[in-house]
Amino acid sequence: MKLTHRLPWILAAILGVVAIGALAGSRAEARPQESASIVDKLAVVWTSGDPDVAHRVCLMYSHAAQRAGWAGDVTLIVWGPSSRLLAADKDLQAKIQQMKNDGVTVLACIACADSYGVTEDLRAQGIEVKPMGKPLSEMLRDGYEVLTF
Repeated sequence: MKLTHRLPWILAAILGVVAIGALAGSRAEARPQESASIVDKLAVVWTSGDPDVAHRVCLMYSHAAQRAGWAGDVTLIVWGPSSRLLAADKDLQAKIQQMKNDGVTVLACIACADSYGVTEDLRAQGIEVKPMGKPLSEMLRDGYEVLTF
């Protein structure tokens, strides 16, 4: 087949690609603009005593949410066995300090910290240790999104 016989097919293919590209572009322009953050307020309740959950899920996500602006306000709540893990793990302590430096608020439950005998260890890291039942309930009332690890 000569090129002149293929020309209509080639032109049709090119026009089809151009039309699809134009359609995709108009759809992209029609999408509403995303807000600066996905959620305004995020409370991450860290309860797990598992170091892998801490290093590879909870703290990683919480820190990224603050740094990338996925959430406007990120609060990490150390609750239950996580308080004992944090008091003993120097790598986690360093990560918490980085998170605090980047704007994550870190709080800890005093009932849990007292039960594990780590209240003063957490306070020495600059973590506010206090009763957390009422503050968490207020966060829920105030529209915080809550994740639990």
